[in-house]
Amino acid sequence: MYNLCKRWTAALVLLFTTLGATAQQLPGTKPSAAQQAMIKRGYGMFIHFGVNTFADVEWSDGSIPVDKYNPTSLDPEQWVRTAKEAGFRYVLLITKHHDGFCLWDSKYTAYDVASSPVKTDVVKAVAEACKKYGLQFAIYYSLWDRHAPSYKDKNPQVYIDYMKQQLTELFTSYGPICELWLDGGWDRKPEDWGIDQVYALVKKYSPACAVSVNHTIVNEEGKRSYTRPSVMTEDNKYFFQYFPSDFRLWDPAIITRFDKKQYLHQGKSYYMPFEATICISDRWNWFQKSVQLPVRSLDEMEELFYWSTHNDNCLVMNIPPDQTGRIREYEALAAIELGKRLGLAPNKPLPKNGKFISERRPATASSVYPSDKKGEYDGSKVTDGNLESRWASADTLASLEISLNAAEAFNKISIFEFKDVKSMPDGFSQVRLPRIQEYAVDIMQQGQWVTIYLGNEPMGDCKVIRLPKSYRTSALRFRVLKASNLPSIYEISVIDTNRR
Repeated sequence: MYNLCKRWTAALVLLFTTLGATAQQLPGTKPSAAQQAMIKRGYGMFIHFGVNTFADVEWSDGSIPVDKYNPTSLDPEQWVRTAKEAGFRYVLLITKHHDGFCLWDSKYTAYDVASSPVKTDVVKAVAEACKKYGLQFAIYYSLWDRHAPSYKDKNPQVYIDYMKQQLTELFTSYGPICELWLDGGWDRKPEDWGIDQVYALVKKYSPACAVSVNHTIVNEEGKRSYTRPSVMTEDNKYFFQYFPSDFRLWDPAIITRFDKKQYLHQGKSYYMPFEATICISDRWNWFQKSVQLPVRSLDEMEELFYWSTHNDNCLVMNIPPDQTGRIREYEALAAIELGKRLGLAPNKPLPKNGKFISERRPATASSVYPSDKKGEYDGSKVTDGNLESRWASADTLASLEISLNAAEAFNKISIFEFKDVKSMPDGFSQVRLPRIQEYAVDIMQQGQWVTIYLGNEPMGDCKVIRLPKSYRTSALRFRVLKASNLPSIYEISVIDTNRR
């Protein structure tokens, strides 16, 4: 009897110790240690690579033969070396996408690199390269698995156990993992994924690992009413869809300049930073294609970097290897050039854009496209800090005026244009076509408009105007001089780079 009581006592002590440890690791009202470390990292390289790379597709259903995976010059160290040279702080590797193909030798499936023509354990190679180059290692793992037989079992716990087995392999065999990025949750009810079990498992092996699930937040508790980052401008208004989570994800949407951090679960408020995701390709492809695709302009990438890392948020940029198993040199060079322009360096705070003197300032347009929703396309949308709202004109030639504080100086203007979109044959990537062909920027000086910039070519996704000296004005005007379609602008930011 004594021994039985002793065993029960020991079991209860272990249980409450475990529960206490887990409680300490949950997100709280202030940044946890895992969240603080994530915010400090701030900037990571996303790497999509797998069987999809060799089929020229973004998503597949798990039926692509494993023999299709066959990189001719696989070089994960080149990936990580590129990340280091570009100033990234961590590498986020796709270990398993929705197709179920695993980049490590998993004893729970034959749909992995060990069964392919090139048997290199890619997860191991990237983890070891991260140690060599002094970067932190993060992993992406798809909840949705279109290949594993256990996924089709009527009892969700059967597949949850499969995931836990694979995640145990990852968290016990590849050294410290700083982040777990989970995806594909839309295919089941949130409660059928065992997120609490996954979270506890991760924290058991890596207490400092930040964990999240794509589409983390919803409008109504207990309902799948997705909340886009563009509306996350009020504390304690929206709810966790997946709990516990350490940060918010909404791939591929961009957060607002006025992002808030407190979100609700069962009546309690929790602090949650945001991690944005963008592609270095301007076609927005995740897995590399056999055809070479152009990269985003340096100006656009720089502005998106500033925008995404503002207000203690984070950014990962996808730079995928091609079918050779290497990152294409021109893409690597673009990332490295961006890092040099930003002045990124280890243990140095991430750079800031400057003081936005135009934020939420009044803006009026000469023409506004009609809408059933009041104010949907008003001129004020260009100063609301939101890259999803936009001013739209009803006339091809139009102008827009922003009222400014004449006491505040500026020396930079960034403009994000809304463009026409042409979908590509893969059903995912796209080509964006500019509407505005020629334009001018004027400022009010001594009662008269003075032109400080004249653009005679399309502005692209993001036009950055760097002025050689600072100006002060009570009003700035943007004029469309030539357009192929009705002009539309997401955001016009007037910035003082001398105040950061």
